[in-house]
Amino acid sequence: MDIEQMQAEHIQHFVKQASTINGSTSSLVNIIVQATSHPSLFAFTEILSVPNLLELQGTEDSKYLDLLQMFAHGTWSQYNCNASKLPQLIPEQVLKLKQLTMLTLAEANKVLPYDVLMHELDVVNVRELEDFLINECMYVGIVRGKLDQQRRFFEVQFAAGRDLRPGQLGDMMHTLSDWLGTSDGLLITIQEKIKWADSMSELDKKHKKENVEMLEEAKNALSLKMLFTMSRRLTLTSEGTGVSLNLVE
Repeated sequence: MDIEQMQAEHIQHFVKQASTINGSTSSLVNIIVQATSHPSLFAFTEILSVPNLLELQGTEDSKYLDLLQMFAHGTWSQYNCNASKLPQLIPEQVLKLKQLTMLTLAEANKVLPYDVLMHELDVVNVRELEDFLINECMYVGIVRGKLDQQRRFFEVQFAAGRDLRPGQLGDMMHTLSDWLGTSDGLLITIQEKIKWADSMSELDKKHKKENVEMLEEAKNALSLKMLFTMSRRLTLTSEGTGVSLNLVE
């Protein structure tokens, strides 16, 4: 089973559970804790959109709704900046948020220096960082890439996508629109170059044909001239000897 199918099944499981809970904020909190600590779940927008979760707003447990939002769009460093306003994380949640942080970093850059990764993931040494990348990212299947120990960077080859941030869809549509415009312009340029090449090919064929015709005319003219010269010589010779060959009319 691929990671996308697994994600879909896990999401539907938690959406269904959250949708059946009414009037119990503690049960909703428990759903959020389970979802944010699940080892194979990396998308949370659909869970956030469950109407029942709005029951947490205005209660002392509303910070769990903020926590779910953090797991949907935030990073480990952003959590640390807002830790006083959010629930304390259990080890599974810490790991999950660091994995999500790695996805965010891999989305922005395809070459990630070790120093940047250690800072963003709060890792103290290279060995711990490489163990995290291998065991908790590449082995899990959310990231693929190459470790360069000599130059101290991680080269991203693939990274699973995170939930779209607010406004990100509009940015993506704008980027796609720009790309389509560039592609259309490139296509027009290519078509014009093809037409130019075709026209040049036709001109080249016409030029070659004209050269062949001129060459044939020159050969014919030269042949006639040679025949005329030989005929004249034979005529002069016959006049000198008294023999008439009558080769020239």
